[in-house]
Amino acid sequence: MNAMFTSHTKSYRLFKALVLLGAALALCVVVLGAYVRLSDAGLGCPDWPGCYGTLTVPQSETAILNAQSAYPNSMVMVGKAWREMAHRYLAGTLGLIVLAIFALGWRAKREINASPWLSTLLVLIIIFQAMLGMWTVTMLLKPAIVSAHLLGGMTTLAILVWLAHRHWGDYSASIIKSKQLKIAIRFALVIIIMQIFLGGWTSTNYAALACTDFPTCHGVWLPEMDFKDAFHLVRDLGQSASGGALTLASLTAIQWAHRIGALITLIYLGILALNVLKYGQLKWLGIALLVALCAQISLGIANLILHLPLVLAVAHNFTAGLLVVILVILNSKITGAYSAS
Repeated sequence: MNAMFTSHTKSYRLFKALVLLGAALALCVVVLGAYVRLSDAGLGCPDWPGCYGTLTVPQSETAILNAQSAYPNSMVMVGKAWREMAHRYLAGTLGLIVLAIFALGWRAKREINASPWLSTLLVLIIIFQAMLGMWTVTMLLKPAIVSAHLLGGMTTLAILVWLAHRHWGDYSASIIKSKQLKIAIRFALVIIIMQIFLGGWTSTNYAALACTDFPTCHGVWLPEMDFKDAFHLVRDLGQSASGGALTLASLTAIQWAHRIGALITLIYLGILALNVLKYGQLKWLGIALLVALCAQISLGIANLILHLPLVLAVAHNFTAGLLVVILVILNSKITGAYSAS
């Protein structure tokens, strides 16, 4: 269980509050980032970190004309620019919170229930995330960069949720005795991250509607697919490895891989959740995992059938974040207390 102290320093109390706030904010950043991407606002501002050379969005007629003159190759669209800047403001706020967590974690390193090196890793990830955010704009939405940005956001969320649960939740290494089940719970994080990558790769390559029938694709169970170009990482948006246009067969391969990944995820996490339900201290997590898993699969199918309505597409990303949260808490729950000595 959590290490108990008769009294805590101000640094510890602030650290404890900030990791909880940071976890909640990280989920918001992930969802808002998905909304920006799915509403085609990722290039709402052609520069970084500002927008058309300023730290806000040009609003007045004069400001818009000046911005258009400074960036003649980009049409000023105020709505998209605000969505992009709102995401940057929120991500910047999260970055400041992470810096505070880093400083406080080392100051109260003998009190916190996690290694202070975890907060150091978090800072490095945030710095890399900022660079990916810049490259997303300057390199015009390259799929590899946008997908890496999504994975970085989910990793940030996972670490903050871990830190929050270590300071607000209960945990014990003795809850589960089975070594096999513990390994299965650890591996569930690998499964969900792989599936999130496949989902992100599908979204960033605009392959979500490569085939819109379900469960078949183009009316067959095994459609024509080109995996070579589909998963060639170093290429521009919409282009093959040779520089030509990405074919329907490549887009189909991307979506098909995501579907197969979803099936594997459903089976693995479904069986895992049923096993977790057998433990009284983990029952609510097993139920939450089952509910989130069913919701995610339903949203994925609905997005296909209804041709990717924005609200359902964003909800699909939100539920992916919830699955990460649930699995991280589950892993923390069965892990013993950290010792600073």
